[in-house]
Amino acid sequence: MNHPSIPQHNPNATVHSMEEWTSLSSSVTQLIVDCCFCSSDQLTILDFSNWRELKVIEIGSHSFQSVEVVKIVGLNDLERVVIGKNCFTCEMPNGPNPNRCFTLKDCEKLKELMIGRWCFSRYRVCEIENNPSLEVIEMGEMGWVSNVFHFASLTLSSNPPRIRVRNRLGCVAILPVW
Repeated sequence: MNHPSIPQHNPNATVHSMEEWTSLSSSVTQLIVDCCFCSSDQLTILDFSNWRELKVIEIGSHSFQSVEVVKIVGLNDLERVVIGKNCFTCEMPNGPNPNRCFTLKDCEKLKELMIGRWCFSRYRVCEIENNPSLEVIEMGEMGWVSNVFHFASLTLSSNPPRIRVRNRLGCVAILPVW
């Protein structure tokens, strides 16, 4: 059965296990993480700076649920980031976790950031800065409660000063960025 709330295994993923994660080459250009990866507290900080040549990051649904800090900084070849639903989110008491922070900055070729619903819902900070090629930010899913960065303050700054924000139905809004 292909129910939308059931995560689908990705046989083409480059990472299916913690062993594969720890043995990733620093020269990898495409990082595809299978669904339901690292949902325990094995990792609390996820810093992509080891993989300087990354062009694509794709994270399957229900992954990295205990990660508190995500850093995607200074990856000059990175073009696309796609995060499936229910990632970087775990069941916690009401309210945000003050230690949870997402940073995406200084990625000169990044064009797209797409984040599924219920991701980063307990994060306190979402910082997206200095990604001059960023054209599209897509968060959540129309018609569903999404709660992406539900408790976070959002810092969005870029040059050029306009970014298209697209929802899953293809509607586009052009936002000024201060």
